[in-house]
Amino acid sequence: MANAWPDKPIQFVVPFPPGGSSDAIARAISQQLTIKLGQPVIIENKGGATGTIGMNQVAKSSPNGYTFIVSSLGPFVIAPHLLKNVPYDPNKDLDLISVLVQAPNVLVVPDSSPFKTVADLVAYMKKNPKKVTFASSGNGSSDHLTAELFWLQTGTSGLHIPYKGGGPAITDILGAQVDTSFQNINSVIGHIRSGKLRVLAITSDKRSPLLPSIPTLLESGVVGANVYSWQAIAGPKGIPTEIKNQLYAAIKSAFEDKGIKDNLLDVGFEIVVNTPEQFTSFQNSEYVRWKKVIETQHITAD
Repeated sequence: MANAWPDKPIQFVVPFPPGGSSDAIARAISQQLTIKLGQPVIIENKGGATGTIGMNQVAKSSPNGYTFIVSSLGPFVIAPHLLKNVPYDPNKDLDLISVLVQAPNVLVVPDSSPFKTVADLVAYMKKNPKKVTFASSGNGSSDHLTAELFWLQTGTSGLHIPYKGGGPAITDILGAQVDTSFQNINSVIGHIRSGKLRVLAITSDKRSPLLPSIPTLLESGVVGANVYSWQAIAGPKGIPTEIKNQLYAAIKSAFEDKGIKDNLLDVGFEIVVNTPEQFTSFQNSEYVRWKKVIETQHITAD
């Protein structure tokens, strides 16, 4: 019965390897939720196929309130357009609980780069199509699609260099093996603060309090390329309403913990914790947006 929930451990599936943003968010709240719900919250990393293996596992699991996914936007709104035969429908097979956090991307170059501003970069790219290399953490990642959107909105073209994860991509940006990249702010803020990476712009609606001197893309003359990477929690379709409400209340309370809040804000995450209804509306708009980008730019997973 829902009013006895939970009476055993709860599983949070993270559809990526340990160490990424989704994993960090899941682990950040699991301890607080363990305390608030009175049962252990166990993290299972189930990577592969752009996050769709872990997402499918959750979508096909029993809607009894003991299996949830904590994931970035990829398996929710990107992979269904990018991969053939995705075995779940994110708009029909999931109960959406909440978007937990969001973080903008930053356009970074090595400290040795000749590019000082977005205008410098765009001017060079217009004269030299497909010459500037853009690193990403993989095909279909938010950093890849932000680059595609940037090219679309500026009438330019670059050369996409996909890596197997954010870590290797950042290593090669630091070593100037690639020219530039859109990276999640939380992944590179330390390198920005140390001066190893230069930021040309941020993809948020307004400037970040962490980088108040850095202009937004809109301020830099690029319209329609605002992007946030986000992490959310969902479960299989059909979870009892009482359980969803209880979990949402516990999550909201967990994010009010000063330790969690301060740690997340310090590395560039913005706390969202919206309602299931707000998440559903947001999911629909993001789904349509990335479908258009993927189709317009003829992006494939290869």
